[in-house]
Amino acid sequence: MESSDLRVFQMVAREGSITKAAQRLGYVQSNVTARIQQLESELATVLFFRHNRGMTLSSSGKTLLTYTDKILGMLDEATLALTSSSEPSGPLVIGSTQTAAAVRLPKLLASYYKQYPGVLLSLTTGHSQYLMEKVLHYELDGAFIGCKCDHPDLQSVPAFDEELVIVSTPAVIQLDEAVTKPILVYSTGCSYREVLNQWLSSISITQPIIMEFGTLEAIIGCVSAGLGISLLPKSVINKHESEGSVRTHAIPDSYRHMQTEFITRKDSFVSSALNAFMCTLPHAQLVAETNE
Repeated sequence: MESSDLRVFQMVAREGSITKAAQRLGYVQSNVTARIQQLESELATVLFFRHNRGMTLSSSGKTLLTYTDKILGMLDEATLALTSSSEPSGPLVIGSTQTAAAVRLPKLLASYYKQYPGVLLSLTTGHSQYLMEKVLHYELDGAFIGCKCDHPDLQSVPAFDEELVIVSTPAVIQLDEAVTKPILVYSTGCSYREVLNQWLSSISITQPIIMEFGTLEAIIGCVSAGLGISLLPKSVINKHESEGSVRTHAIPDSYRHMQTEFITRKDSFVSSALNAFMCTLPHAQLVAETNE
């Protein structure tokens, strides 16, 4: 197997389509099709199931993708390690929850880029479990997540301390009234949703009406309009509360505090760009030192 063939396979697996993979790679479709067929012939197994909606990985394909992510990730890291300079430069791909990205990261990223203009920053947002998978598959150099990280291949350092509050329309005065409203949350995998479910269960609310939204702005807008309530970091909602568009309600101490952590792979090479970024976070330099 050639690494170039594995890159084609990886892209088809991610896109679920020969056409989309060819566009992303800048290849003609026949080239991509031939590469996949060559891999299947070489391995004597079917890697994809073809159907009207595109291509889906077979069980063999899923196994190969696991190894492909590791192999290509290590090849890319080897290139990075051999070409890295002491001056932070090159690509730096960071992930973050939407809440951290909205409030905590703008000033941090602006300050970092001002100090290191040679770094090509990019930011991906998603829920914590999604971000952990991205880091594990070498698709992100590191990520800010809103939960404890206990995966054996990942390590974390504290980044920000958050106070969580229930958010409602200003018309809702009491917390007892707020918890009777529908719950507005991100999709499954959101750490705030998990905390909210735990707290509601503790007060014997076990089957609340759940409404899922894809963005932070949509949740805040619908809360402000009176559709329901949500659980969010107070730092995210301060501006909206001061403008009078929402009201916040305190919850018990045992559920009120959450730490945003910055995660990286334990076995990843720490580039000068990533090391400089991590040094802007509390205690982050300790993680960088363990990778030297």
